[in-house]
Amino acid sequence: MASLAAAPLAATYLGEFGADVVKIEPPGVGDAIRGWGAQRDGVGLMWKSIGRNKRSVTVDLRTPDGQDLVRRLVERCDVVVANTRPQTLRRWGLDHERLHAVNPQVVMLHVTGFGLSGPKSERPGFGTLGEAMSGFAHMTGEADGPPTLPAFMLADSVASLHAAFAVMTALYDRDLRGAGGRLIDVNLLDPLARILEQSLLTWDQTGVVPHRAGNRWDISAPRNTYRTADDRWIAMSGSAPTVALRVFRAIGRPELAEDPEFADPQRRLARAGEVDAIVADWVSRQTLEQAMAVFEAAEIAAAPVYDVTDLVADDQMLAREVFRRIPDDQLGSLLVQGPVPRLSGVEARVDHLGPELGAHTREVLGELGLTPAELDDLAARGIV
Repeated sequence: MASLAAAPLAATYLGEFGADVVKIEPPGVGDAIRGWGAQRDGVGLMWKSIGRNKRSVTVDLRTPDGQDLVRRLVERCDVVVANTRPQTLRRWGLDHERLHAVNPQVVMLHVTGFGLSGPKSERPGFGTLGEAMSGFAHMTGEADGPPTLPAFMLADSVASLHAAFAVMTALYDRDLRGAGGRLIDVNLLDPLARILEQSLLTWDQTGVVPHRAGNRWDISAPRNTYRTADDRWIAMSGSAPTVALRVFRAIGRPELAEDPEFADPQRRLARAGEVDAIVADWVSRQTLEQAMAVFEAAEIAAAPVYDVTDLVADDQMLAREVFRRIPDDQLGSLLVQGPVPRLSGVEARVDHLGPELGAHTREVLGELGLTPAELDDLAARGIV
């Protein structure tokens, strides 16, 4: 019973590995993700992917009858996924305390902007706020430019991965250790701050506040993007010392691999600007194909900077069948990202894309024992 991105994405991942996911949506309008982002003929493309494998049921959670329907569903389910603000769930009687009373074995994942405790717990929040407050925007962009936000759902996506992991941990504890149900508290700030932990460690031990530096990173050199003669871009990482030295030899500067100023990792890092200029000069005189041939032969960690058309055509992506074209009643078909990760002996599934609003209302509520006449009455009153 969650909307938009982070919490529903966690349910999407679970559905790919066999969970029967019932998606509760407001009658008439549905989840806001249906109208978010790119559309084709009025069909939201992101919804089609996030809604994969889910059964869409319309229930008005603002009504007592709708709330009662959800509590009846909770009696039968393993996991409840929500992202409504805590005070609203309490008002609806759909908070963890009430649902735990209905089903003591239920695991409830509650994703919020700032968490279920603390002075900001009741504030609404979106991924943008997490990306700003976590330190991500501060660290991203050119040194003399503004803080830079991602053009994709970064905070939501990172939170959803932590959330899916937490659900599986809670189910493991419940089913194999007899722990009972759990309340899982995930927000849009903490998970992203966790993966930006290096800033915290650096500041705590050195007093230095890391600052954005474009595509450089103050742990290795070379590390940047470099423009080729045919106006393409190559990204390179010299994180391993041996790789960095191979770069110098590959571009015809073997003497630098013997020079302590460039061979020693810390001294080389102090001259990152010079290293970048040397690599950039060489790359600028090669086409993408020429440069990549040299780097691949020398086993250097470099890769082309792809746009989406390059990505879907890449031989590695094709060999692993990373993208799947799924038939769809509304769109004909849609190319989507396949499930991640891969488990031996397990075929993660994409049975269907996001269904039309309320497509499974009668099916799911019928499983609760509601008769056709009762469903007609609920529909007539706008409850479903």
